[in-house]
Amino acid sequence: MKSSIYGISFFFLFCIFPLVSGQLASNQSNTMITVSHQLANSSWNVEKEQNPCLWDGVTCNAPHNDSILSLSLSGFGLSNSSFLPLLCQINSLQSLDFSSNLFNSIPVEFFNTCGEIDGLKSLNFSKNKLVGSLPTFQKFVGLESLDLSFNSLNGSIDSQLNGLSALKSLNLSFNNFTGSVPSRLGKSRILEQLELSMNRFTGEIASEIGEHGNLIKIDLSGNHLNGYIPESFVNLTKLETLILSSNQLHGAIPAGLLGITTLQRFSANQNNFVGLPSINTSMSLKILDLSYNKITGRILPQLLLGSNLQTVDLSYNMLTGPVPVTISSSLVRLRLGSNNLSGPIPSVSWPSLTYLELDNNSLTGTIPPQIGSNPKLALLNLAQNKLNGILPDELLNLTQLEVLKLQLNKLSGEIPNQIGRLNMLSVLNISWNSLNGIIPPSISNCGKLINLNLQNNGLTGLIPDAIGNLKFLLELRLGENKLHGRIPDMPQKLQISLNLSFNNFDGPIPKTLSELNDLEVLDLSNNSFSGEVPDFLGILSSLSQLVLSNNQLYGVLPQFKRNVSVYIDGNPQLHRPQDHPPVLSKKGKSVGVTIVITFAAAVLAVVVVAIVFLLISRRLSKVNEEQLQSLEVLSPPRVIQGKMLTANGVHRSNIDFTKAMEAVASPANIVLKTRFSTYYKAMMPSEASYYVKKLNWSDKIFQLGSPDKFEQEIEALGKLSNSNIMIPLAYVLTVDSAYLFYEFSPKGTLYDILHGSLKSSLDWASRYSIAVGVAQGLAFLHGSTSSPILLIDLSSRSIVLKSLKEPQVGDIELCKVIDPSKSNGSLSTVAGSVGYIPPEYAYTMRVTMAGNVYSFGVVLLELLTGKAAVSEGTELAKWVLSNSVRPNKLDHILDFSISRTSLVVRNQMLAVLKVALACVSVSPESRPKMKSVLRMILNVR
Repeated sequence: MKSSIYGISFFFLFCIFPLVSGQLASNQSNTMITVSHQLANSSWNVEKEQNPCLWDGVTCNAPHNDSILSLSLSGFGLSNSSFLPLLCQINSLQSLDFSSNLFNSIPVEFFNTCGEIDGLKSLNFSKNKLVGSLPTFQKFVGLESLDLSFNSLNGSIDSQLNGLSALKSLNLSFNNFTGSVPSRLGKSRILEQLELSMNRFTGEIASEIGEHGNLIKIDLSGNHLNGYIPESFVNLTKLETLILSSNQLHGAIPAGLLGITTLQRFSANQNNFVGLPSINTSMSLKILDLSYNKITGRILPQLLLGSNLQTVDLSYNMLTGPVPVTISSSLVRLRLGSNNLSGPIPSVSWPSLTYLELDNNSLTGTIPPQIGSNPKLALLNLAQNKLNGILPDELLNLTQLEVLKLQLNKLSGEIPNQIGRLNMLSVLNISWNSLNGIIPPSISNCGKLINLNLQNNGLTGLIPDAIGNLKFLLELRLGENKLHGRIPDMPQKLQISLNLSFNNFDGPIPKTLSELNDLEVLDLSNNSFSGEVPDFLGILSSLSQLVLSNNQLYGVLPQFKRNVSVYIDGNPQLHRPQDHPPVLSKKGKSVGVTIVITFAAAVLAVVVVAIVFLLISRRLSKVNEEQLQSLEVLSPPRVIQGKMLTANGVHRSNIDFTKAMEAVASPANIVLKTRFSTYYKAMMPSEASYYVKKLNWSDKIFQLGSPDKFEQEIEALGKLSNSNIMIPLAYVLTVDSAYLFYEFSPKGTLYDILHGSLKSSLDWASRYSIAVGVAQGLAFLHGSTSSPILLIDLSSRSIVLKSLKEPQVGDIELCKVIDPSKSNGSLSTVAGSVGYIPPEYAYTMRVTMAGNVYSFGVVLLELLTGKAAVSEGTELAKWVLSNSVRPNKLDHILDFSISRTSLVVRNQMLAVLKVALACVSVSPESRPKMKSVLRMILNVR
């Protein structure tokens, strides 16, 4: 019966269907059907749709549809490439797209057969797992576009591309190619796009590349190239984009390069260039980025006058002289920070400017009132200069301002009373100046503030009551002022830090702080707080650091969770729970002992009577209300849906959903709590242990719309394969929660080991292996899937250790199951852990790959220094950056107990430190990609 049904199906397919549509050739239909059977993919299913021209990713030559022109199997999750040569039987193909799959090799037969298709113009194998050397393309005479980017291909490139006489676009970015940059790029030299970024090419850039006169785009960034920019590049009269960033190029930039009238973007940041090029003011250049070089001298006025200029970044160089007065009317972003510029800020209006960064220079004088005449300014950074005088009232005209940074200057006077007019502000930092007066109550009108830093001034008076209205505020720093009086209700979403240190607050620690359950760092040190430390501080759920030093507190410190660091020095009458109480004087000793013994006896008598009464009452009654509640707490959650995700037979036989739910019913099985989830240890009947992670399904930020969406996202993660990633093995849904199953890691978290009693067991070999493993995991998440998987909360607490050399990155599912839109615009759900949050998250409001790189850099610094990400209110990254400006002080940054073991270890640690410093750069654009980070760490050895 079944065979007759198939016979009828094929009869309709090859007889009736051609009569109806009369189109696709039978040999092409046969090929597609054969391939569809091999793929077993629902998108290509002849039983659902008989016409291959209607399958996903298939394009035929409309309207006749008698031949197939292009095939796209992008994102199909394919790993077996044996079917590829079959597709080469379709000789009408013009385009093949196999991007975003899991292929690790391409059959040789594919190159032999597909190379004979004269009309094949485009071939895309990007974002796979291809390894080995670059294949030889001998027969692809008509191929115009070749994309093999985001793979793991290696070796040098010599003659493999010689046969590509029609090649117009070549993309080999994000691989591991070595040797020289290839210069023989197709016989006809008609290449238009050349992208070779993020490889390991060395040596100089071949001048022959400048002979490909049709080049529109060149991207050689992220390699190890040295030498000069070839003079022949000046002859590329069609060039629109030239990217040479993150290499070791040096010397001067060719004089005529920026004279190419078609050039729109020139990025050569992170090199060793020493001079600024001249520029034709009528040219097309829109983006100029020469940051992080060694450029000296003055900024020539004409450099900023290009009629089409939109972005100029010359930050982190050694430029001197004044800030140019006149700039292009089209300029939107001007970055001149971290140079040696001097003189006053120009008293002019730049009406198109949106971002102005002049920080970390030697600018003097006052902030000119004319700066308020730039109505589009969204970011103004004048920090770390030598500016003096008052804050001009004209600043309040910048109603579009989102970021205002004026810290580390010599500003005086009061904060303008109407500061609340800047109601778009998300970051306000005026710390480390000489401001006086009060904190204006109108600051509560800045309702979008995320970060408010007024630290180290001379501010007096009270904290305004209305400060609690800043509902999005994550960080509040008011330390080192002269504030006093009552501490009002604080914004309940405070997450990163509340710093009230070095002020004049007194009396008991106020109960207004008891609602700060999201807060990680609370610094009340160097005030005159008195009385006992309240118990509510011990139950703040997110607190990781509490600084109470140098107050007048007394009594016994409440019990804090294991991961909370509490500093109490300078309070002689305050003791930790394990401290011995003070010894009584001889005079009062006998009386005190008598009182204590008498009281203890009375208490004991009461307890005995109570116990007897309780035993009798339990015998007389069956189950009272208290017992019923107890039974409800211990009742395992009822499983609504459970599913295995792993194909591993051992895990499938070990995992028992019923036993796991019994484990999560007991708080005694909790082994780890993070901001978003709780980990339980579940022992299975086979005696194998697993992590069971609980996500609060009822929490609004986890609402995905339906369990089906959750299942879809988690199943996709379950298909990943990487030994350095915590990959879900199964999941269970209950009424109000979701539970994910993972392999158990007996060593616990990296934080527990690195900052706990077992720290001494982490030698350099172990720390280096951990660094490599975490980098491998992140590089995989960022580049090996159809869309990057970003980590919302990367820290040493989200990294578990299977052994002292085997790390696994956890919480990869959070970016899939958390819905930030349910957080009312606050970053408190997605900002990450304090100390690991990159500076730009304070105002970008989104998680990025560059942000993940920053967080990883902090983890590297933890491994190198042995210090926690935040220590006594100071972020580790900021401390290291401030100490790294003096090369002779780098040794003092390292964990001496490790670096002293040998000269080899010390040198390796210093090399990794350079990688870490690149990762925690304040500029997101200058941070390397994770694949490059991994390569740099591996090169250390």
